[in-house]
Amino acid sequence: MIPFELRSPDTGNPLKADGPHALRDAETGARWPVIDGIPYLRINRAALVERVLAHLDAGEPDEALAALLVDQDDWWNGPPADPAGIIRLIKERRTATLRDAVELLGWGRVGDYFLHRWSDPTFLAGLSLLEAHWNEPVCVFEFACGIGHYLRELQRRGCKVAGADVVFAKLWVARHWVVAEKAQLVCFDAGSAHWPIAGAPVDLVVCNDAFYFLDDKAVLLECLRQNAGDDGWLALSHIHNRDCPGFSAGRAVTAEEIAELFPDALVYDDAELTRALVEARAPGPQEPAALRTCEAFSVVCGPGMRPAPRALVDGLTLPKPRTVLRLNPLYAPEGDGYVIRWPSERYEAEYGPRATYPLHSPGPETLTFDENLDASETQRVRVREFVDLPERW
Repeated sequence: MIPFELRSPDTGNPLKADGPHALRDAETGARWPVIDGIPYLRINRAALVERVLAHLDAGEPDEALAALLVDQDDWWNGPPADPAGIIRLIKERRTATLRDAVELLGWGRVGDYFLHRWSDPTFLAGLSLLEAHWNEPVCVFEFACGIGHYLRELQRRGCKVAGADVVFAKLWVARHWVVAEKAQLVCFDAGSAHWPIAGAPVDLVVCNDAFYFLDDKAVLLECLRQNAGDDGWLALSHIHNRDCPGFSAGRAVTAEEIAELFPDALVYDDAELTRALVEARAPGPQEPAALRTCEAFSVVCGPGMRPAPRALVDGLTLPKPRTVLRLNPLYAPEGDGYVIRWPSERYEAEYGPRATYPLHSPGPETLTFDENLDASETQRVRVREFVDLPERW
C-alpha cells in the first residue's frame, strides 16, 4: 500500500478506521463509508453517506453498495441506471464479465469508451508519454483513474499503484475486473475543501483525459505536485485544446494557459505521441505556442522527470513476454478474416480517423507475445491489432 494519510474532505482532519466499513474524523466524529476497501469521501452527498452508513451498520452491504453504484459525476447526462440491473450485477459480480458490468451499470457511450480504451489512440498517447520519460517509479498515483486502465499497466510493471475518481462505480469496477487487489482506490471530489490524500508518497502522478474537466486547475495542479513531492514527476495527457473543438465536455484550455500552468513542462501534441508509438521512435515536444491547432496537449513536469524523451521501443508500450493477446474486440468476422465494427457512430467519428490498427485483419483470434515474433507481427501488436485484455473482459 502507498502510505497516503487520508483526511476528511470537509475539515482536513485525519480519518481513522471505525470498524470494517467506515472511517471516522478524528476530531468531529463524522463518519465516511468504505466498501470493498474503497473509501467514499465525496462532498455534498450527506444524505447518501448517511443512507449508506445506515445500511452498512445494519449488516446490509449489498444495499449500501447499490446506493453508491448509481452515484454519478456532475457531467453525466445519461439516464439513471436500472435498479434491477444494479442488483443483478451485485449478485453476479464474481462471474459477470466487464461487458456485463458496463451494460448493467447503464454507462452507454462511456461504457463503449471503457471497453475499448486499450486501443484508443488517446490511451496509447498516454502510455507513450509515460514510456518516453520512464524512470522506474516505485509508487504511482493516478488522479481520475476511471476503471483502472493505466493502473493495470503500471501494476503489471511492478509499481505500487493508487487511484482516485469521483465516481465510486468506476473504482468498484476497477477493483473487480481490471486491477489486482493491492491497488489502493479512493473516491473523492477534486473540488473538496481539503485534499483527502495528504503527503508526498509517490514518484509519479498520472492524469489522462480528465484535467480539462476541472474548474480550478491551478489549485488541483498544486495538490498533484504536493503528492509527487520534491523528487517526483507528473504526466498529464489528452488535455483538450479550447481552440480546437472536439467531442468531449469539460473546460478545455489554450496553449497560453498550458504555458502558464506548466512553466517547467515538456509539452506534446497528443497525436504526436500516438504517431511515435506506431513508428517506434522518440516523440518530439514543442513549445506551447507551436501547438495552438492541436486537438489535445500532453505534458510532463516536475523535478523527477526524465529530461529528454526516449524511443518507444519497449516498456509500457508493449506487453510483457509470454502474454497471450486477443484480437482487438473491435473486429468482427467477415469472409475469411475480420473487419472493424465500430460500437457507435460517435466512437467512429472520434477515434476512427486516428486509429492505429487496420480496418481489416486476417486474424488469428489469439497471439502470444514473445521474443520470437518477427518485426511485422510485433508491429501488429504495437498498433493494437492485438490487445492485452483483462481475463473477464
